[in-house]
Amino acid sequence: MQLAYLPSPSQGVWHLGPVPIRAYALCIIAGIAAALWLTRRRWTRLGGNPDDVVDITLWAVPFGVVGGRLYHLATDPELYFKPGEQPIRALYIWDGGLGIWGAVALGALGAWIGCRRRGVRLSAFADALAPGLVLAQAIGRWGNYFNQELYGKPTTLPWGLLIDPAHRPATTPGQGVYQPTFLYESLWDLGVVVLLLWADRRWTLHSGRLFALYVLAYTAGRAWVEALRDDHANHLAGLRLNDWTSLLVLAAAASYLVATRQRPAPPDPLGTGAVAPDQSKEHA
Repeated sequence: MQLAYLPSPSQGVWHLGPVPIRAYALCIIAGIAAALWLTRRRWTRLGGNPDDVVDITLWAVPFGVVGGRLYHLATDPELYFKPGEQPIRALYIWDGGLGIWGAVALGALGAWIGCRRRGVRLSAFADALAPGLVLAQAIGRWGNYFNQELYGKPTTLPWGLLIDPAHRPATTPGQGVYQPTFLYESLWDLGVVVLLLWADRRWTLHSGRLFALYVLAYTAGRAWVEALRDDHANHLAGLRLNDWTSLLVLAAAASYLVATRQRPAPPDPLGTGAVAPDQSKEHA
């Protein structure tokens, strides 16, 4: 018998009368709120209008939620559309299943619309957003903890996560203790937040380069976290589809960083006609 492990929550839904309060949704909302707070601070420090952040977020978040769900449905359609499944569950986003790269891709479209409406550069806003975005991911991952999903392979480590029988494969031997991959990714994301804030203070990364660094650092962590997971996933040439996506996105981010390493900072960095403060720092 394993003597030490992390317990799973006894429940992930509470009811206020007929209204269900879901921990997964609360974690997503808390992540969005944290990202909004940090991005407003960074955007204001750059000389931007803090109201820009709210307006752009109102476009980016709904697009991001839809994009994240569409990515999940495109990569795991058999969970909903094969014989015997319930296609209506494709709409149940509170049960989990939001793919980060679909969320980023379609969220970027929403952000572009918002930036156009506010008259600011998308690249500048993306750089301001990057630390807040990965902070939101770190917080949102705890929704998987409450849903008892996206855990890793069985483990005997003392920080293994005990999963209830209803949420684990019936064929898994042992006590039902698994790698807490949600925790690993959350901690990695917090490390990426620190990296981005340090890199931006050190070099004042601009023109979307800080966002590219976020993509590079996040995908590097996602690769080793995915290697620990043993849940359902479609594979291509021996790799999970999420691994292929991460490799392609990582390569694109690295290529962009190399291609723009000599690009000078624009005279109007925000696209608003204002010059950002503290132009004395080294740019990269």
